[in-house]
Amino acid sequence: MKLVDTKQINSFASMADQANFETLEIPVSEFENALKDTISLYNQLAEIIKDCGIIRGRELGRLTTKAREGIQAARSPCEQLLLVNAFSKQLLARIRPALMDKPQAKGIIRQAITKIQLRAEAIIEHIKILAEGREKVSLTSPQARQFLAGREGGPISRRDCIRALKRAEKICPPLVYGHLGDGRATTRLIARTHELLYVSIGNDSLRQRG
Repeated sequence: MKLVDTKQINSFASMADQANFETLEIPVSEFENALKDTISLYNQLAEIIKDCGIIRGRELGRLTTKAREGIQAARSPCEQLLLVNAFSKQLLARIRPALMDKPQAKGIIRQAITKIQLRAEAIIEHIKILAEGREKVSLTSPQARQFLAGREGGPISRRDCIRALKRAEKICPPLVYGHLGDGRATTRLIARTHELLYVSIGNDSLRQRG
């Protein structure tokens, strides 16, 4: 989501109002990254809630639409950040009762999250290998399905493959997910090699600077 008036991060109030409080100046890029990360967290929570069946269909659609419209209507980037945090807390508040009502669901939820995550990480490692010696690298959804099927020893549904590709984009910022435009709804991940090979995921670095 694009920030509103990002060049005025340190000038939200009028000059008269600003005299009554201290102004904090930070690089625009750092604030943009913080907001993007927070929005990404919200999207991941919404995806987890959907995958685990806690909220689905129209109800989830209403929640995410309300969040999107509220963030877009915010008067400043700081207000956007506060709203994303508030909407994320709303989703978290729906997860706890679901786990308490269905204790047996804990293992199912963890298994679902872990499976998507592991597939995404495997895709990132595979793309890293493909990127060696290239300026740019891409992996289409059919190629990803074939790779995952060979790795797991069984067929992978298109839906599960798409989830893994989208998760890979979220945990590895240099990767960009999009449609190939071939008329067959084929999707792909693309990245610039020099950006991809030095990204860190969790505590593991894909490549150490040498």
